[in-house]
Amino acid sequence: MTERTRTPPAAGAGVTPPAQLRPLGEVRAWPRSFADRLTTPLPGVRAFARLAREGAFRPGPEGLRGIPDLPYEPAPLPPAVPGTVSVTWAGHASWVLRIGGLTVLTDPVWSRRILGTPARMTPVGVRWEDLPRVDAVVISHNHYDHLDAPTLRRLPRDTALFVPAGLGRWCRRRGFTRVTELDWWESAELDGVRFAFVPAHHWSKRSLLDACRTLWGGWVLTDARGSGRQVYFAGDTGYGHWFGEIGRRHPGIDLALLPIGAYAPRWWLRDVHADPEEAVRACLDLGARRMAPMHWATFVLSAEPVMEPLRRVRAAWARAALPREHLWDLSIGASRAF
Repeated sequence: MTERTRTPPAAGAGVTPPAQLRPLGEVRAWPRSFADRLTTPLPGVRAFARLAREGAFRPGPEGLRGIPDLPYEPAPLPPAVPGTVSVTWAGHASWVLRIGGLTVLTDPVWSRRILGTPARMTPVGVRWEDLPRVDAVVISHNHYDHLDAPTLRRLPRDTALFVPAGLGRWCRRRGFTRVTELDWWESAELDGVRFAFVPAHHWSKRSLLDACRTLWGGWVLTDARGSGRQVYFAGDTGYGHWFGEIGRRHPGIDLALLPIGAYAPRWWLRDVHADPEEAVRACLDLGARRMAPMHWATFVLSAEPVMEPLRRVRAAWARAALPREHLWDLSIGASRAF
């Protein structure tokens, strides 16, 4: 049985409340809006008019010629080994993460097409039939390329879902019975793995009238009873001050899963989507030992050439004089373990 509690008033974007451990499945009351958490104001009418004039929604023909070169190398999932963390990139922001004996999916999107976007450039890197039993799912925010209802419908309704504040109702309406929604800097534990929800420079919207009605953020997963290994999943985010604070609150991150795509035109997307150079800066701010790029090579969401994010992140990593083996620039379907 869940307990209904009232959440304290939302903190402003500059406030970092102390970490709190919340019970699983807690039903809570939330503010009507989280707009006070925005790092910068959402675009107005003039910005939309400029975007329409420039028509910079998708890459030009030259930028799309790189589609055949997108990295796609599906392979069997690595075995689950006690004390070992493994990640498999299924595409976009979807990962199969095995930590502390659990199999966790991040922002699972197994659909071929999402609303308002051309079909996938690359297939999903892991067939749904090849997945082990999924113990938990983490959702970063409610945009369609991160919260995919057809994919969630494939899951048993008793799968543990960890979602941002305000999104629990959406999940429960679809029959899920083990939904834990968290505010920034809160965490919950499932079978020895800690799920901590942390801030992001982004926003939320799923329909015409629900902007910022639910929260957005990333997740730090920790093997709390075993190896102590930590994996940070950023979800979708621009670059900004939160990375340094996350690193201070969660020192010793072993791997950061960071977005590098959907950044052009820069004047339009800078505040909510990091570019490759900013992703490397974010990794340094976090104090993370390794970085795995994501949020590229799957959907055409913006105007940069499709292969450009990979070239730029490799160059930025080299300029920062970081060990090449710590940049896990995986192909879709590939895995790595530590």
